[in-house]
Amino acid sequence: MNQDLIFLPALLQVFLTLFVYIRLGQAKEQAVKAGTVDQTRRALHDDAWPEPVQKINNNIRNQFETPVLFYFLVLTLRTLDAASVVAQMTAWAYVLCRVLHAWVHTGRNTIRLRKRLFQISIALLFVLSGVALTAVVL
Repeated sequence: MNQDLIFLPALLQVFLTLFVYIRLGQAKEQAVKAGTVDQTRRALHDDAWPEPVQKINNNIRNQFETPVLFYFLVLTLRTLDAASVVAQMTAWAYVLCRVLHAWVHTGRNTIRLRKRLFQISIALLFVLSGVALTAVVL
């Protein structure tokens, strides 16, 4: 088994973050063209932007919260030669949850579904943490 494959879901998470940044730029451009931005406040106040921009902007912040733990765990697992099939499948499941979370968050923003996806992704981080802890201790 190629343990380096643990980096593929991490790279997908990076691409997700970059995609959301591109989407944010597009949404801001649309808002400016539509005249729905408070031009005097836009540089320093998120609420100067319309809701679609705020949702995407909030999701950008989310991409630098729990994914930071995910990146650390991926590097730790690979460094410890513990990027097992279980670890890799868990990493893929985590990133899938993050992709779905971003889709929900930047779309209809259904709180119940978004919360559930977040909870599942946290549980997956616990699994990855357990795999890493086991590798360190044993």
